[in-house]
Amino acid sequence: MLNFKIIYKIIGTLLYIEAAMMMICMLMAIQLNGDDTLAFIISVVITIMGGIIFRYLGRNSENSLGRREAYLLVTLTWIIFSFFGALPFIISGYINNFTDAFFETISGFTTTGCSILDDVECLPHGLLFWRTMTQWIGGLGIVFFTIAIIPSLVGGNVKVFSAEATGPIRAKMHPRLSTTAKWIWSIYLFLTITCAFFYYISGMGMFDCLNYAMTTTATGGFSTHNASTGYFHNPYLDYTAIAFMFLSGTSFTLLYTTLFKGRIRQFLKNSEFRFYVTVVFIATTAIVLILVNDNGYKLADAIRVGLFQVISFITTTGVFNDDAAQWHHITWVILSICMILGACSGSTSGGLKSIRAVMVLTILRNEIRRIIHPRAVLPVKVNDNNIPYSSQVTLLAFLAAYMLLCLFTYFCMILMGIDSTNSITISISCASNVGPTLGLEIGPTMSWAILPATVKWLLSALMLMGRLEIFTVVVLFTPSFWKDN
Repeated sequence: MLNFKIIYKIIGTLLYIEAAMMMICMLMAIQLNGDDTLAFIISVVITIMGGIIFRYLGRNSENSLGRREAYLLVTLTWIIFSFFGALPFIISGYINNFTDAFFETISGFTTTGCSILDDVECLPHGLLFWRTMTQWIGGLGIVFFTIAIIPSLVGGNVKVFSAEATGPIRAKMHPRLSTTAKWIWSIYLFLTITCAFFYYISGMGMFDCLNYAMTTTATGGFSTHNASTGYFHNPYLDYTAIAFMFLSGTSFTLLYTTLFKGRIRQFLKNSEFRFYVTVVFIATTAIVLILVNDNGYKLADAIRVGLFQVISFITTTGVFNDDAAQWHHITWVILSICMILGACSGSTSGGLKSIRAVMVLTILRNEIRRIIHPRAVLPVKVNDNNIPYSSQVTLLAFLAAYMLLCLFTYFCMILMGIDSTNSITISISCASNVGPTLGLEIGPTMSWAILPATVKWLLSALMLMGRLEIFTVVVLFTPSFWKDN
């Protein structure tokens, strides 16, 4: 039987943490005399009350999680966090219905970055920072963040990590998962502070540089200006964003071994990282050539905006410094491939992850060789590690599930009157947690406010499934999950 008490206990504690996050925004609103102050006060009170109720339901629980409890806990946490996280938007009146508020919040926590707000600049500073904070916490995972700061809270740490972590291979820095979580969050914090510093010396104000640094390293994409980074018209800011989006799309375990262990050779020899760099180089080169030849861009500008958009899409950050909807349609195909692939596993990026692409290419190569040499034993190796057959089956199942989800969402949106281009790119964007879409009705610089409410709920579910890598959510809908045996 599922141990619901431990799930209630952990969710209650997590709601206290969410209330503390809201308090930071509340203090900012009070300091700046924002009209969102009362909304945050009420939201904090409601969230704390929710935490008390869940803690009461989980009283006298055993401090141990099974695998099934871990999957249920992670899925419920993201949904409940988004529910309470939507309160400041609703209570303040800046978003006037719960569907839009929930959509905006879950887009933040999943670091998708799509928005229903036509004018983000009308929001007070407290709400702007709340949007940013949802993405920063969601970047590495809500429950994973808890493991780092309260390791004793969760008895089944490894199971929770497996349910929330991204990528098919779980690399550990330390035998104790709580220590691994602290190291990863330390690197994440270091990247955020360094990014904010470089934004600041490049000309951003203090509030903007903090917000943009947090959403850049979270590869989320929420901005404090309608034109995203294009608002500043500053090439130095663009290249700063490129550098930190690229680093945030790199495996944090790999960054750890390079920064703290000095293993630079291992960094350069890593097959996933090399694939990631190769895709960025090829995609950028192709787009630069198209922009120069077909759109009349100067070479320097073409390199800057082309590289920016490729990095933004492949790391699933979703910020923009140019309107890609005005580019040649072949660039849409290239950028769509980038957002499907994603960057490295163990990073804050979404998408399928480059490691899966490396595994698929290795399997394809082996199958071609097996046709010529039927009796050959051809193991699938990634970074000199054998990938077991079970992991290969899981890989193919994940790819199939990803495609079916995108096709199902595409079909539903077509039935609801959304044009074909937007339907498919919106589906891929949400499943990969990218944010912007490629189309004319809803372009990369536009909000998603015109979508029907039913579509928004469907996309909210797709964003959650994309962030938790599909099976963590899907398994809850299988009859065997709820059976005691």
